[in-house]
Amino acid sequence: MSLSPFGRAAVAIAAPVMLAGCGINSIPTKEENAKAKWANVQAAFQERANLIPNLAATAKGAATQEKDILTGVVEARAKATSPQIQISGDDLKDPAKVKAFQDAQNQLSSQLGGFGRLLANVEAYPELKSITNYQMLQSQLEGQENRIRIAVMDYNTAVQGYNTEIRTFPGAIGAKIFYGAKPMVPYQAATPGAEVAPSLDGKL
Repeated sequence: MSLSPFGRAAVAIAAPVMLAGCGINSIPTKEENAKAKWANVQAAFQERANLIPNLAATAKGAATQEKDILTGVVEARAKATSPQIQISGDDLKDPAKVKAFQDAQNQLSSQLGGFGRLLANVEAYPELKSITNYQMLQSQLEGQENRIRIAVMDYNTAVQGYNTEIRTFPGAIGAKIFYGAKPMVPYQAATPGAEVAPSLDGKL
């Protein structure tokens, strides 16, 4: 049975509405938003890594007795910034790749925490605390840790919105039929407390 002109017009009007209701537009929109937030996370971690060489160079003279700790920070930075660890927006649905990135960043955070406790001993390194350049770098690094936490929270919020959309009705229909959508992986601390920013004044 053929539709009347009025019937065809009604279908033409209703079809986009039905598709929109199935997440045909919202799913890619939410996915791209999560990818953009991830780019901010990576940028925040990279900015932290960029501060470490200057910090290490400033502290090197005062920390000659604790070279292993300083070396650990530098090595952890190298791993956290290596091309093998970096992931793209398309990798955010691969739990193994996301975990590798998380582990590398958490390892660097752990090393920075130990570095901070080392340098917090004013009696051992009184000259370091008086170095304006070191104090400035310390402040910059702590500020960057706060920016990392904000970027991670924004990313996780975006991932939650996307994952909810593809798992609930009616978005789940569009996710399955049109996109074969898979959940994105939120950023999680590898160990309890690892989401807390390391402090360079020795206070955790």
